[in-house]
Amino acid sequence: MRFRDRNEAGERLARALDRYRGQPGVVYALPRGGVPLGAVVARHLGMPLDLLIPRKIGHPFHPEYAICAVPEHGERVCNPREAERVDPDWLEQAEAHERSEARRRRELYCTTPPPDVTGKLAIIVDDGIATGLTMRAAIRDARQRRPRHLVVAIPVAPAETAAMLETEADELVTLDIPEYFRGSVGAYYEDFEQTSDDEVIALLASVHQSQRPDVSR
Repeated sequence: MRFRDRNEAGERLARALDRYRGQPGVVYALPRGGVPLGAVVARHLGMPLDLLIPRKIGHPFHPEYAICAVPEHGERVCNPREAERVDPDWLEQAEAHERSEARRRRELYCTTPPPDVTGKLAIIVDDGIATGLTMRAAIRDARQRRPRHLVVAIPVAPAETAAMLETEADELVTLDIPEYFRGSVGAYYEDFEQTSDDEVIALLASVHQSQRPDVSR
């Protein structure tokens, strides 16, 4: 399965989640790439859109290779085999740096108070998953907000990662679990241009604006 762009992937994902339409809940997107999908899903389901901002910690010599992920709130999630091979002081410093970056992004992106998800449905959306470390960190963050049911919704994921996420979320909704994963999420999109900070801010504002009650009536 291939997607034209994140908007189309969001539309397909929204249809797969149609049974939740109108239920009390919150859609959480992972920035930046998950926000275009999250915006489509939130509008379709009639739910507010918020962010979960886990941050990847890359290997000190291979930064693109994730060895841990840090949620905004809660303990980091690591690949134990890789984490035990790096300097613990370096790892602590890297964690502090990524937590600071998550706070900076929260202040940059979010201009309204976070919606309350206690006792409601939480749906976490991203544009795809490879190793799953950042999503696992996001799940743990969301759990602290005490939703009654937690769904992870993604267009594509490797079989091993999907199986792992099924044990951590209450439900996994995915459009494609390929027998052979192509190595990167971008391989499943025709257009996988990076989502900008300005786009994230605009999408959050547009969903919030569209769901405000019309006081002029």
